[in-house]
Amino acid sequence: MPSYKQLYKLTFILLMSISVSASAAGGAKLMHMEVDLSNQESLQRGAKTFVNYCLSCHAAAYMRYNRMGQDLGISEDVLKANFMFGTDKVGDTMTIAMTNADSLRFFGVSPPDLSVIARARGADWLYSYFKTFYVDKSRPFGVNNLTFKDVGMPHVLWELQGAQRLAHMESEGGEHHTPTYADLEIITPGKQSEAEYDQTIQDLVNFMVYLGEPIKLKRGKIGVWVLMYLFVFLIVAYMLKKEYWRDVH
Repeated sequence: MPSYKQLYKLTFILLMSISVSASAAGGAKLMHMEVDLSNQESLQRGAKTFVNYCLSCHAAAYMRYNRMGQDLGISEDVLKANFMFGTDKVGDTMTIAMTNADSLRFFGVSPPDLSVIARARGADWLYSYFKTFYVDKSRPFGVNNLTFKDVGMPHVLWELQGAQRLAHMESEGGEHHTPTYADLEIITPGKQSEAEYDQTIQDLVNFMVYLGEPIKLKRGKIGVWVLMYLFVFLIVAYMLKKEYWRDVH
């Protein structure tokens, strides 16, 4: 029977192999973005983009509209007018009307719930994914993705970003060239400039990170008060200690 040390080593090796495989599958190095959950305006814009472009096919069934409104400073009237399409109550969860059977018939797969996708994939992965769709006529929806090869999803933000293509598929010597993010170039401009689309994606990813862990907004504020309490308690405890031990030699 293997010892604990052997099991530990085996587990470590397996985890490292999975990590390497995942890294290799992801292709090029991911783009990086700074998540800023303190930027409420960014979260509001991201929520608007999410509801308008993602919520048609992907649910966020672990989030309620009124919870999102409270956290992001969105009133119930604004929620009903701009964020809720076909939902009767603000206390409802962010589900979709499309059934799994319909999604399988339309897309061949059932679109995943996005409640915790940011925790599963990471902000950098999502940021890279939304920016790296490119034209590929061999695919069912006419697009592919450098971050998620052969993805079974259309580029729903194409009207904002426009259409991209891979520029350098072969090197000068005729050898196959492994595509990178630098090889992507816009061939049909969208409604937004490159900078505007980048901001839209940052806002969207910001919101999806919030979606995966809503309490993180309040936890940071609570943490400040906890540290202040511990600091005051430290002073009081030190003074009590001096008083109790004053006559002890």
